[in-house]
Amino acid sequence: MMGEGDVKRLIEAARAARKNAYAPYSRFAVGAAVRLTNGDVIVGANFENASYGLSLCAETVALAAANAQGRIIDVVAIAVVGGDSAPITPCGRCRQILAEAEQVAGRRIAVYCAASSGDSVVEHSIAELLPFSFGPNDLGLDPYSKS
Repeated sequence: MMGEGDVKRLIEAARAARKNAYAPYSRFAVGAAVRLTNGDVIVGANFENASYGLSLCAETVALAAANAQGRIIDVVAIAVVGGDSAPITPCGRCRQILAEAEQVAGRRIAVYCAASSGDSVVEHSIAELLPFSFGPNDLGLDPYSKS
């Protein structure tokens, strides 16, 4: 469980990452920050592409960066920041990726959603965001094994 100060720092890291978003097409900048078991934070920002379907969401970038460091099993929380004054939530694709990360980590991953400004933060579980998710467990796979 993260304390209020930890959540605020995670949100601020996501807000800072948002400034690096490459969003010339949608003009909807999003930042994400992933907290690991040891307190380390890995950030990501959305990265759009002229071929829209190839764009990457901030959540995906942050989780892929954690995975590239061999730390996907250490994820405990993610903050997502974007929009104006109302907290945003991950898109459907990101919800599926978060559900897989949660199965791989073997623990609940808290999802903190916030707007680009203001103090409003909403916490969600991945099960709440994506009920009846599909992942490696449904395929009879051990998500902890790297083979």
